[in-house]
Amino acid sequence: MWSSCHPKTDDDLNECAELGKSLNRLSQPTILTLLAQSKKPMHGYIIVQQAAASPMFGGKKPDATGIYRALKRMEEGGLVSSVWDTPEEGSAKRLFTLTDKGYRCLRRWIDALACYELTIEELRADAARALDIELPDTPQCAH
Repeated sequence: MWSSCHPKTDDDLNECAELGKSLNRLSQPTILTLLAQSKKPMHGYIIVQQAAASPMFGGKKPDATGIYRALKRMEEGGLVSSVWDTPEEGSAKRLFTLTDKGYRCLRRWIDALACYELTIEELRADAARALDIELPDTPQCAH
């Protein structure tokens, strides 16, 4: 069965492309949450890998370029800081850390997400009324 939460194929996604986890702004609370859970600096590569397991990406690896772009914006905004990890062998990598401002921002996201949830439920009800159908049950998305 096709799931609007996790399209199974590219054809499912292309049928209504906007349904596919394309809410770019939600990558920020995902990254902030991963850094807060870690309690220690994280390489961007690890953030990308762990983001795949988050509810936002549902097991699919996110676009690494998008995650790095978000990290850069978040660093410019003072939500994260980074330092270069330059090992004796191998390539240099950035280590990202959540700042105090980042922790405060994550706390604000908790409330913002609750507001989004209410707004989305209102939109679902409006859409069902527009189609003159009974509001479908809220799906149980498997993450």
